[in-house]
Amino acid sequence: MNGLIFNLQRFSTKDGPGIRSTAFLKGCNLNCLWCHNPESINGHKELKYIESACVHCGACASACPQNCLVVDETSWHWEEHSCIFCGDCVQACPHDALGLWGEDYTPRQLTDELLKDREYYGDSGGGVTFSGGEALLQNEFLFECLSLLKDAGIHTAVDTALSVEWPLIEKVLPVTDLFLIDVKGMDTEAHLKNIGVEPQLIRENIGRMKTLAESPEVHVRIPLVKGLNDDPALIPEMIKLLRGWKALKRVELLSYHSLGVDKSAQLVAGGEQELLEAPDREIMDEFFLKLTAAELPVAKH
Repeated sequence: MNGLIFNLQRFSTKDGPGIRSTAFLKGCNLNCLWCHNPESINGHKELKYIESACVHCGACASACPQNCLVVDETSWHWEEHSCIFCGDCVQACPHDALGLWGEDYTPRQLTDELLKDREYYGDSGGGVTFSGGEALLQNEFLFECLSLLKDAGIHTAVDTALSVEWPLIEKVLPVTDLFLIDVKGMDTEAHLKNIGVEPQLIRENIGRMKTLAESPEVHVRIPLVKGLNDDPALIPEMIKLLRGWKALKRVELLSYHSLGVDKSAQLVAGGEQELLEAPDREIMDEFFLKLTAAELPVAKH
């Protein structure tokens, strides 16, 4: 069994408690307009091209066993349908203008790599987080990795939007200590426009999780983007969704940032992401104050 990973981030402090390693799994069934990891959406390997670093030397084309690349003094062209994603062109490029998003791991290979940092986990109360993309889509691989880490005594977390069928969530519950759940909007029409799916399945899954007799700890993260999902009129519905959730220990309000814009431009086969704006400070304050007044465990922003 192989899983497809596009990044391993060590010494992370934003994906759960303590110092953590975060494994980013490729593939997502959402298409958020502000996606921080646009290289995660496609569930297959992808080629990265940084045009500003390319000097059109042709080393990549010479190294390609499939003759996928055509390079001259002014242009660089890739024939995607012929590419086998062997990475030879990446290795041959002397200026780091090329990269490959996606590397195959078995559960044992990945967990052995993650366990190299177990000393940091123990000293800080940290562990390992699986993110994406949507980590739950690689369900069998994820379950095996989580099981191996739990056997090794490592704290485990899964970052998810919960926009999957319940059995995929249910399978990993016994081997997950923490769920980091993204709530990206409350208005159905806006959710479909901004995220690519309606929110009904997400809300149903949250409802199921709220009734669990034994549940992993839950942190909810709410990304806010100006003009897209930051209408304070939707706060009461958000409170209704989250209130009464015993496992919910933390709510984080996340202001938009543009990390995904540059990465989207490097995706050879993808489209460039539009630059959006962060909400006004007054809006962030209003969300914070009203969620706090509803006795939800909101983290200071």
